[in-house]
Amino acid sequence: MTGPLNFSPAKLAEEAARFQRKLGAGLQTLREVDDVDYGATDKQEVWRDGKTVLYRFKGNAEPTAKVPLLICYALVNRPYMVDLQDDKSIVRNLLARGEDVYLIDWGYPDRSDRFLTLEDYIERFLGGAVDHLRQEHGLDGINLLGICQGGAFSLCYASLHPDKIRNLVTMVTPVDFHTDDNMLSNWTRGMDVDLFVDTLGNVPADLMNLCYLTLKPWRLFVQKYVGLVDILDDKAAIEDFLRMEKWIFDSPDQAGEAFRQFIKQFYQGNGFVNGGIRIGEREVHLGLVEMPVLNIFAEQDHLVPPAASKALKALVGTQDYSELSFRGGHIGIYVSGRAQKEVPGAIHDWLAARA
Repeated sequence: MTGPLNFSPAKLAEEAARFQRKLGAGLQTLREVDDVDYGATDKQEVWRDGKTVLYRFKGNAEPTAKVPLLICYALVNRPYMVDLQDDKSIVRNLLARGEDVYLIDWGYPDRSDRFLTLEDYIERFLGGAVDHLRQEHGLDGINLLGICQGGAFSLCYASLHPDKIRNLVTMVTPVDFHTDDNMLSNWTRGMDVDLFVDTLGNVPADLMNLCYLTLKPWRLFVQKYVGLVDILDDKAAIEDFLRMEKWIFDSPDQAGEAFRQFIKQFYQGNGFVNGGIRIGEREVHLGLVEMPVLNIFAEQDHLVPPAASKALKALVGTQDYSELSFRGGHIGIYVSGRAQKEVPGAIHDWLAARA
């Protein structure tokens, strides 16, 4: 006999026994788990400004691409989601296709960085890295890949310095911050960010993480840890899980003044759409982004909904605009098996066609 939920006593007993076996296996598996870290590919520091470091990744062969590709990640997490582990690395797959890949590591802001502004991050740090690569490679312009908030920074930089960016790729990048399905934006629009920053100074990483987790509380607070039981007898799967957890909670604090400016001009002012984004004394106009643009977005992204990213098409000045829709979420676009097959190849092919 089964109940209204189609559970028979035999099925319940079988499930309880399976659960017990998994827990028992987990006791042994957890003793065998190695220490986990992220960042699978060898890299070399090539430039530094304060805490910001520019790395060059080393592939198994010399790059065949003549123009370097600079990855600009968001401030809120460590940038090694693009190089998480051997079989989950967009960087490694780009290198395998001959790209010459560089990455900006923003470091961990402390109290001495409290008054860093968006101008510091975009003109001084991102701009300094771009100029270093232009000088080292003897080029007028380089290729730029901006991810999430790093994509917004890259759009600003490309607008202000279109002569220095040859091709621009944006990935899960918010452009229209006022779409109806953008829960994070709805939370921040009524926020008294002046009081927030004046009180806290730098924004604690734990507070930022809590905000992101509460966007999907059942999935991120409960479901994934319940699901952990299913892999307790799989050492490799446990290590993958712990590596992701380590990355999630290894987040830098946010420099207070830059955070204030970003919330006001982007989340509250929707400055890409409405105008009014100022980086130092200069205003950003996406119509000045006239280089080729590839815009990649994730169809199930809860942080940057597709509509928020697709708004870019109507705002940039380029006639060479392409979109790539990825079936997955904000994190899956970096680490899923499908992403490893689709995303690096699409970026490389698009760049190669414009070499």
